[in-house]
Amino acid sequence: MRLRSALLAATVLAAPVAVQAQPISGLYVGAGAGVNFKQDQNFTGLNANVGPLAPFTSNGNSLKLTYDTGWVGVASVGYGLGNGLRLEVEGNYRDNNVRTLHGTPFPTAAGGDTQTYGAMVNVLYDVDVASYTGVDWVMPYVGVGAGYAWTKLHAVKASGTTVPFFGRSDDTDGNFAYQAIVGAAIPIDAMPGLAFTAEYRFFGVIGDTSYKGAVDTGATAATFTRTFGSAKLGDQYNHSILAGVRYAFNAAPPPPPPAPIVAPAPAAARSYLVFFDWDRADLSDRARQIIAEAARNSTSVQYTRIEVNGYTDTSGSAEYNQRLSVRRAQNVAAELVKDGVPRQAIAIQGFGETHLLVPTGPNVREPQNRRVEIILH
Repeated sequence: MRLRSALLAATVLAAPVAVQAQPISGLYVGAGAGVNFKQDQNFTGLNANVGPLAPFTSNGNSLKLTYDTGWVGVASVGYGLGNGLRLEVEGNYRDNNVRTLHGTPFPTAAGGDTQTYGAMVNVLYDVDVASYTGVDWVMPYVGVGAGYAWTKLHAVKASGTTVPFFGRSDDTDGNFAYQAIVGAAIPIDAMPGLAFTAEYRFFGVIGDTSYKGAVDTGATAATFTRTFGSAKLGDQYNHSILAGVRYAFNAAPPPPPPAPIVAPAPAAARSYLVFFDWDRADLSDRARQIIAEAARNSTSVQYTRIEVNGYTDTSGSAEYNQRLSVRRAQNVAAELVKDGVPRQAIAIQGFGETHLLVPTGPNVREPQNRRVEIILH
């Protein structure tokens, strides 16, 4: 239950808003801390072949030290190859209080703590789950490590509560160490290169380690005899749950947000003026040239419609001028179609003697007002 609760706590600590996770390329540093569960450890008591402990080892009985839940801290410097592989050097520290000396046939009190510290070389691999699952906010990783670890018995002691003996050791010894690592990194959006990490580590120290100490034995406390010797601890196994941070120095910054799509500004309307003789709707050579130019330009610019608007001057009646302006617009539209403009793109209107280009009074023959305007929108 404690192991499951610690794993849940580490996961919660490593759950900020994240950006896309990517394999590390280049130098990085990391650190983490958490809880350490140390398995029971075989113990050959101090001078166990002497005094009240003699029957428990010489006859093949096993003594074990049991431990309370402790804590662990690690720090590392590494280098990512950019393809998922990482190499790193790590320092670690673990501390667990001794709970009991188990295996004695009489009540025994125990105390002190074991402090294990080591140096490891690790090889890790970042698993690109985004390629397989589409999940790109987390980067799982696995790894193995090897190195050397020292364990200090810090005031480790055991005493009989009904059989008088007292043993104590304050010594350090080391041996080959190894570990397996399973973890996940979640990059932090606010700082490129920084990531939260959550890990499980199995850490072992192979072989017996030996510690100098002393044991006092006797019929009563007043008659204790002190004997110096050594104690041995067997293989050491640890299960660690950690939460931490990691910083990669040359992480690429997140891509900038895409530029907003700006609708192109509508093209400015282009207009062409075709002029007519008085009371006429037929096209002159110059008028055909202007219409041909408008038709050519309509193929090189984007337009939504082409307006062909006819006008007259103020000479004549308004009804007559209205019909004349329409005929002029129709003749221009027909010439545009002849020059390749689709008929459905053309809107024809006649405005008669309204919208004068040159303001005049009634019944005035003004050449500038006898016109058709071609407008490309």
